[in-house]
Amino acid sequence: MALQIKKIAGALGAEISGVNLSQGVSSDLAAELRSAWLENLVIFFRDQALDLPQFLHLGRMLGEPVEYPFVNGMEGYPEIIEVKKLEHETVNFGGVWHADTTYLDIPPMGTMLIARELPPYGGDTMFANQYLAYEGLSDTMQRLLVGLKGISTSAKADVSKTREDRLKTDAKQGAKTEYQAIHPIVRTHPETGRKALYVNIAHTAGIEGMTEAESTPLLNFLFAHQVKPEFTCRFNWRLNSIAFWDNRCAQHNPVNDYHGFRRILHRITLRGDRPV
Repeated sequence: MALQIKKIAGALGAEISGVNLSQGVSSDLAAELRSAWLENLVIFFRDQALDLPQFLHLGRMLGEPVEYPFVNGMEGYPEIIEVKKLEHETVNFGGVWHADTTYLDIPPMGTMLIARELPPYGGDTMFANQYLAYEGLSDTMQRLLVGLKGISTSAKADVSKTREDRLKTDAKQGAKTEYQAIHPIVRTHPETGRKALYVNIAHTAGIEGMTEAESTPLLNFLFAHQVKPEFTCRFNWRLNSIAFWDNRCAQHNPVNDYHGFRRILHRITLRGDRPV
């Protein structure tokens, strides 16, 4: 069957059908999927019952899987981590708008999740298009931002809290307590050439060369602007659904609205490049 690509929102996001990923991913299919991914920023698949080797194969065909710095991978599969919230927990892992691990010098190119256990309701994930967020700024603001660099840290309080439960159970031995990196506030996508906002409320703590009093109002404006409803889409998970997003131009936010229930997904992140 030919790939069928159905957009789920005006801003970003498309559902891909007509493919059975458990049968393997050829280089030709991988090229088609990457093309759809680059166009739509996040792509989704339904009813893909992949075991761990098949999920890792998918990751390797679409990029280079890398380990997450804070949490152990699964036994035999260090590049795959569990993203989970258990019945007694009230905080969900990464439950704030963010792009993944921007506090690394070389943040991931993309991230993929597959749903293993889900609550009876809730637990959607929202995504936001950072090309549109940049393009939605005035010319004057765009000129102001070009050349500025954001200071990213893994230790901001709101996102650190979302890791606490996982670090109690799955912490990686010898991990640093804090990572920090400096990246352009406006980055140019290395494959599409488009400009995108590259700050996020979870990790961006300041602007290089500015005082906190100077940078805070500007960052707060950008944090609110970049997740306006018209820049977003929302994905409702089902078992064996997969989401694969471009971490260089999209943010995501897992909605924490399912207290008392278990939600478990498996995650692979793919090696990226230094933002410019």
